[in-house]
Formats: sequence, C-alpha cells, structure tokens
Amino acid sequence: MTEVFKGSFTQQEPIPEAGIEAAVRVMRHGRLHRYNTAPGETAETVLLEQEFAAMTGARYCLAVASGGYAMATALRAIGVKHGDKVLTNAFTLAPVPGAIAAVGGVPVFVGVTGDLVLDLEDLEAKAGQARVLLLSHMRGHLCDMERLLAICDAAGITVIEDCAHTMGAAWKGKPSGTWGKVGCFSCQTYKHVNSGEGGLLITDDAETAARAIMYSGSYMLYERHAAGPPPETFETIRYETPNISGRMDNLRAAILRPQLADLHRQCERWNERYRAIEAGLADTPGVTLVPRPPEESFVGSSFQFLLNDWSGDAVQTLLARCLDRGVELKWFGSAEPVGFTSRYDSWRYVPSEPMPQSDHVLAGLVDMRVPLTFSLEDCAVIARIIRDEAGRIFQSEH
Repeated sequence: MTEVFKGSFTQQEPIPEAGIEAAVRVMRHGRLHRYNTAPGETAETVLLEQEFAAMTGARYCLAVASGGYAMATALRAIGVKHGDKVLTNAFTLAPVPGAIAAVGGVPVFVGVTGDLVLDLEDLEAKAGQARVLLLSHMRGHLCDMERLLAICDAAGITVIEDCAHTMGAAWKGKPSGTWGKVGCFSCQTYKHVNSGEGGLLITDDAETAARAIMYSGSYMLYERHAAGPPPETFETIRYETPNISGRMDNLRAAILRPQLADLHRQCERWNERYRAIEAGLADTPGVTLVPRPPEESFVGSSFQFLLNDWSGDAVQTLLARCLDRGVELKWFGSAEPVGFTSRYDSWRYVPSEPMPQSDHVLAGLVDMRVPLTFSLEDCAVIARIIRDEAGRIFQSEH
C-alpha cells in the first residue's frame, strides 16, 4: 500500500495557555496601545523588549509591527537614502528587497552557494558597490559570520541582519542578530514565535536605537522605552526624525512573552524533527542534503534539499507526486513566482544581472516547512515519501 501523509504543512501549534490568559487580561482592561498604561503599570510591549534584549544579549530592543518594518526602519536609522545601493542576498524572500525599495534604496544582489548561504567571494567582489549589507539568514542558514564581518569591516560596510528564520540560532555561540549593527526578527505565524504579525529590532548602538524608536511612532514618549537608550540620546534626533508609525501593540506582546520564555525548548523540538527528516533522506539517489557546519547552532523550522542537474520537468514531477501523497514541497527554481517563493529575477522593480552560479543552485532548490505539529513519526513518513518518489524519478531519468 502506498503511504500517504495526512498532516498539514501550515498548521501551527496553539498559542500557549499563558499567552491566551495574558491576552485576555489585556483585552479586559482595554489598554492595547503600548503607551496607554495605568499608574505603576509596565506595558507588555516594554516587558517583551526587555526580555528579548536580555535573551540575545543586545543593549537595546524595539518591538514593531512586522519583520519587514523592522528591516526598513533599520535601513532608515543607519542613514540609507533614496538612490543608495544596498547589498543583499539573491536567495531570500520578497520582503528583504522590498524593505530596501521602501526606503528608496537599490538592491545589489550577492550570490548563493550550494550550502544555501551568502557567497562570500561574490560579496568581496561587490563590496565596493555599497556601504550597507542587508544580510538575510535565509531559511535559517548562517554563513561564516567572522569572515563576512572581516570583508565588511575592510570595505566599510554596515551589516543589518534579517533573522526572520534564525531566532534562537547562533554562530560559534554568538546569537544571530548580534553580529551586525542591527538585528531584525519576525513574529509572523510561520516564524519561531507567533503573534500573526510582529517584529523585533535589536542593536547596541544608542543613536540607531533612538532613531528607530522615533521612526516607529513614539512621539515624545521615548522615555517609556525601558529597553531603549537614555533620554539624552534623543536630544537632537527627536526633532529631525519623522514618525512612520509601526508600533507593536500590547496584545501581540502579551501573546509573545510566554512563547519567548519557551523558545529554547521549541528550538530543540524543531531540530529533532529536522534531524529525523535528514536521516530519512540520507543517501537518496539524486538528492543532495545541505551540510550544517559545527559552528552553526541552527533552528530546523524548515528543510531544504537540492536536486542538482535535474530538469525542470523532473522537479515539477516530484512536487506533483509528493503532493498527491500529502507532502507539500516548494521550488525556488520556477521561472515564475509561486506563493512565497520567488527569485532575484522575479523582482522586476530591481535591476539585476544574470547570476549563473546562483541560478544553478536555485534551479534544484526544494523547500519544505516543518511545523511543530508534526510528530517524529510524521517526519519519518514524509522522508520516506520523498525518498520513494525521488528515487523513482531519478532512476527513470538515469
């Protein structure tokens, strides 16, 4: 009998009871706006910022409306102006070049390696073209951060990290988001903590933090940011920084705080599932798994593999056959964007040159969500289905 998987690739775990209770308390008192507090009360948003700063070791933290807003705000806060070029990944999701475009910047794409990380040789070759790198840790893959910073420091490049897929991850024990000048995180449903939408920005730089707070819509209430810089930092900044409102509210913060407290355990659970799929796909003919270097502490909330040198028709056949058996795979090699998958040449508001090496990687790149609603046995079933179908197709073509 042919195995079929019956689970959902988009069903997340429920919000923990502590988060539900905290959210109900906020709804009962009605003070959802972050600056609307009773005497002696500390806003849920402020508590979230303090807790996330402590967790990452960052000096300052700001809670905002989305990860995309965090990136655009970071770019504005470090001084990116209209027409400025910004280096970023060719392999990423649309909100990353979108954040650059939102501030009037011009993305300059840097290639991807077969390990699904930024091509540092390509970065070095393009380092003279821009003064900012918006680095996407796409799908949770961290490059050699020490080498990256050496390249950027030598070229005078400021690094902003997009950590939408690396909350809880680290390189050589140093958390993602703390290597560059600013770290930006997402709290969207399919990320590592879930408030539907939401984002967090961290930095150790007082001026950057102050500008971000003013941009987020603090009016002159910046002293209420307990995880922000001292009031004197705002003395000039408060007059010259426009309000581009994008605050997080207390309801979302209340939902997030218990999830943040449990993040370490959740990351371990994701990695158990990732390793189960990895073990099930090991040595599958025609399938190349992505190595995870020992320096990287990753969070396996998604899984990628490569079908190197497969034809586009063969890849699409695999996707169709797996879907018939309940396994939902995404492909980054399609000529047209589908769902959330798109490529650097899909974003036609951005000028781009052909990147043959990156195109070769993306042509065989298959991606799959790994929600925590999957059991370890579910992961084994999924791996068996992919292995079975990939093996059949590969044998038929070879």
